[in-house]
Amino acid sequence: MSRVVRTLVVSVFSFCLAIPQAFAQQAPSAQDPMAAPVPQKLTKETKKKMRKTLKELDSTYRQWLQEDVTYIISPDERNAFLQLDTNEEREQFIEQFWLRRSSNPDLPDNDFKEEHYRRIAYANEHYASGIPGWKTDRGRMYIMWGPADEVNSHPTGGTYDRPMSEGGGSTTTYPWETWRWRYLEGIGENIELEFVDPSGSGEYHLTMDPGEKDALLHVPGAGLSQLESMGMASKADRFTRSDGMTSPTALGGTPSSMNEFSRLELYAKVNKPPEVKFKDLEAIVTSRIVRDQVHFTWRTDYLKVTNDTVLVPVTVQVPNGQLSFTAKEGIHSATLNIFGRVTTLTGRVVQTFEDPVSRDFPDSLFQQSLKLQSIYQKAVPLRPGLYRLDLVIKDVQSGNVGVVNTRLAVPRYDDEKLEASSLILADQIEHVPAKQIGTGQFVLGSSKVRPRLEGDFTTADKLGVYMQVYNLKSDDKTHKSNATFKYTVKRGAESVMQFNETSAEMKQTGDQVTIERLMPLATLAPGKYTLEINATDTLSNQTISRTADFTVKTAAETKTAANVKPGR
Repeated sequence: MSRVVRTLVVSVFSFCLAIPQAFAQQAPSAQDPMAAPVPQKLTKETKKKMRKTLKELDSTYRQWLQEDVTYIISPDERNAFLQLDTNEEREQFIEQFWLRRSSNPDLPDNDFKEEHYRRIAYANEHYASGIPGWKTDRGRMYIMWGPADEVNSHPTGGTYDRPMSEGGGSTTTYPWETWRWRYLEGIGENIELEFVDPSGSGEYHLTMDPGEKDALLHVPGAGLSQLESMGMASKADRFTRSDGMTSPTALGGTPSSMNEFSRLELYAKVNKPPEVKFKDLEAIVTSRIVRDQVHFTWRTDYLKVTNDTVLVPVTVQVPNGQLSFTAKEGIHSATLNIFGRVTTLTGRVVQTFEDPVSRDFPDSLFQQSLKLQSIYQKAVPLRPGLYRLDLVIKDVQSGNVGVVNTRLAVPRYDDEKLEASSLILADQIEHVPAKQIGTGQFVLGSSKVRPRLEGDFTTADKLGVYMQVYNLKSDDKTHKSNATFKYTVKRGAESVMQFNETSAEMKQTGDQVTIERLMPLATLAPGKYTLEINATDTLSNQTISRTADFTVKTAAETKTAANVKPGR
């Protein structure tokens, strides 16, 4: 370890010991991912839990913490993140992490986050040297502080005439660069950093010693400084300096900018995450509450398409009573704009959809329509993984807005075991014409399946049941699968309805079976129920279950849904 590095380590350690205890407080039992982290004094138990959490983190969150934001996350933020218990809390934390750094948190695109990932991409492209560019010193400084205002690059080294502040004289250098920023917030003006590549491998490292780039440093009588060439100093003196540098003694003494404490302070500051001016989170949350004036229900379902693709129908339902209608020529009309966006946890946009939708009712049906629901669906194909789903609904007439931001975990369907899609309870299941297969709202394969989001049915309704079962094993001789399906309706722990059927009875003997049933509810008394479906592959002896809750009401109690059609 060089003298410079040892000096830096001692200084930083001493600085850490001197942190005032007034800033420390006992770690709370539960972290609020929406709040700005505050300094904490961590107990041994807390530190142990944090180390365990780090090992057990999903790879996505571990990469975000240890790679994506490792240079810009503050120690308190890192500690707070590692004390969160659920992925939902971590996603909220990540969202607020970027909002605290955005110049305008109300904009849908976060300028800070976009610039941060642009810098990572630039560093990987320009500073890689056997390791990714973001891991190098130049990459780290570029990601943390952005492009320098001036770069003085010497990629092949060569002859170097030292300035008087470095002792003067001429020598030969290794490849090196100096970066200068006119101003860095929290550090000061005219900030200059030097990088040197003594190995010639292309990996420049940050140095505080201007003499480190001197290729003739250990060659006696070569690359002498002005004082050394005049016999007023010895080259051996460079290795006995108390400040850790190996540059020659300057004529007239060392300038203040080269003072060892000034250099140590600068080195510590540029390696510390940039300061964050925390935004007023209360104002952000309040503005969202004010804007969240349209309340709606939503759900996502998951159906296997291929090994790497899952179809995700996103269904939205809005009470007509919340909409603002205008009357013209006996027709009452309302218009909604629906916007959806699916992004990765790092902010990359994967899918977007945007539709204007309308509802039109004549005078005679208008009052009755206000008791109904309008339903809309968009199916998006996604790869398995963890995403963020943003839904925004705007009533065009009133300007009222409803917003949902949520976690979207798309499952991976394993080829080696029995799998199943979501269990969808629907108020409508019907086959569509051949030309409409796979297209349009609510169309899954060859059927139109309209979910009943609130799960409310009447005794006069039929309960629509839709589910797909995958990876059924085929018999080696008949090349047909053999599966049984058990349907159980429970009220609490009591079974009130049960029946079975086989894949042969359904005339589906391939590796995939689609369940489509309409179950009469006339025999059920009003109340809350659970439907459980157990699918068993008799050839592989595997079973998979899906459950869904629903409520049976009298006909006068329920409000039926009407699907919303894009456009007019």
